[in-house]
Amino acid sequence: MNEAHFHLVVNHLPIIFPIVAVIIMITGLIYKSDAVKRTAFLIFIIGSLTSIAAMTSGEGAEEIVENISGVTENFIERHEKSAELFSILTYILGGLSLLGLWASIKQKSFSNFLNIGILIFALVVIYFGKETGTTGGEIQHTEIRPDYQYPAPIKKNDTEDDY
Repeated sequence: MNEAHFHLVVNHLPIIFPIVAVIIMITGLIYKSDAVKRTAFLIFIIGSLTSIAAMTSGEGAEEIVENISGVTENFIERHEKSAELFSILTYILGGLSLLGLWASIKQKSFSNFLNIGILIFALVVIYFGKETGTTGGEIQHTEIRPDYQYPAPIKKNDTEDDY
């Protein structure tokens, strides 16, 4: 497995973990379950740690894909900038989740406000995760690029037999 392959394996995790954790957090808030909310905090923290793997493998992946036909530095740079911002946001989310976990365990009075704040911040992180995933996909998947021109449909020759 080369660095580009490893990057493709781990780069989805920082996007997926916050989505899962938001669903769990909402469930915990609805059912007023501290255990469920703590589970969401742990998943946010794990998601921020997976961001480290995605970021550290990105440079090696860049060295490999920049030599592939159709890949331009422009797409790589856009993805790199988006990924840097997204990773910082995931680290902040992980730190806030540590605080939220501590506040929940210690049953601090501000815990409920912190839970809502972390949930809202997580939604922002998910948005930037989507942006990062899209810019990463555009590097190799020309069909998702905004300027992609769909090819004209192939017309079947009327004289050919259908098989």
